[in-house]
Amino acid sequence: MSLQTLLVSVFLCLLPISELRGGLPYALAKGVPPIPAFLLCTAANTLVGPLLYLFLGSLHRLLDRWAPYHALFERLIERSRQKVRGKIEKYGFWGLTIFIALPLPFTGAYTGALGAWVLGFRARKAFLAVACGVFLAGLIVTAVFLLGLKPLYFFIKSQPA
Repeated sequence: MSLQTLLVSVFLCLLPISELRGGLPYALAKGVPPIPAFLLCTAANTLVGPLLYLFLGSLHRLLDRWAPYHALFERLIERSRQKVRGKIEKYGFWGLTIFIALPLPFTGAYTGALGAWVLGFRARKAFLAVACGVFLAGLIVTAVFLLGLKPLYFFIKSQPA
């Protein structure tokens, strides 16, 4: 286990495309023991949620002063919020957590934080949903990797450390 492997794993966990689903298998394939790999990668990916949520709020407050942005935001985002309000009230925190936990394309901490922000989740609830979702996703990805079901990750082992 090298420092370079750990840094690449963290970097992959922070990227919007790979996130935990890329960083954790990379670390495991490079020989990082499962528990440290899980802890490092889930911690790195969990950081994405609060940072993105806060960034979106700050950016929105800044751009909302600009009339074209305000009009577009009101039309698109508020309409979206109204359409899914019933589902959010029904599934809320757990729906967002499960969405983040599914190791599928376009689900994860980035999309979950964006969804939480768009849907008006309070910051604490959004952060907790992201953390729980990333934790569950980490368990799923680790289990799939350790059980030998390594689709798309087999090439990582063939690369020199």
